[in-house]
Amino acid sequence: MYQRALAVELELNNIIFAREYEMSVFFKSVQVGTRRVDFLIEECLSVELKAVAGLDNANLAQGKNYLEAYNLPTGLLINFGTSSLEFKRLFNNKYKSSAI
Repeated sequence: MYQRALAVELELNNIIFAREYEMSVFFKSVQVGTRRVDFLIEECLSVELKAVAGLDNANLAQGKNYLEAYNLPTGLLINFGTSSLEFKRLFNNKYKSSAI
């Protein structure tokens, strides 16, 4: 429900996004699986949504893992499961800019 509502809001604000964006994960040039982030916004920001009692280290690790897998500089982890909205901004310390 939260994912669909956020998609509506992004569309209404003309923000380019991909929902449930899936990307292959490679190890030593061999595809070993895939990852799927809830939203990839403007091809530079991952957004992962949760509805849990509270964010924990596993949630944070998952969000950071997506940043590394997608080579994105920042991401958001948003939790709707608490009495007030909880969010964390995540940074990829291994980010490699594709700018020349």
